[in-house]
Amino acid sequence: MELKVIDKDLTVCKTDKIDMSYLDSEYCFIAKTDEELSLVCITEEAPADCSAREDGWKAFRIQGILDFSLIGILAPIADLLAKNKIGIFAVSTYNTDYILIKKDSFDKALDLLKDAGYTIV
Repeated sequence: MELKVIDKDLTVCKTDKIDMSYLDSEYCFIAKTDEELSLVCITEEAPADCSAREDGWKAFRIQGILDFSLIGILAPIADLLAKNKIGIFAVSTYNTDYILIKKDSFDKALDLLKDAGYTIV
């Protein structure tokens, strides 16, 4: 399986409102529930007025379009990283999954995944 590194620093935010101009960004993930409004965005584009933010994330995506009938794509990645004390923040889109990892663990995570047979591009 091929994993594509996203060459951007990312931030996870909790906010009260989202400026729809974020949709013009190369990477923007918005989630809204009855309890919160969250934004994952490129760090330089993070809103100044968010109520909470976590900087220092890097990401990769599973390359290709994943069929909804596929089972267990994310689990082996999460399990391998968890066994090595590396936490993840996963975001799924219609096509694929994105896995965010804190910068200080990112290179180690990629090395572990490469050693496990994943192709890193």
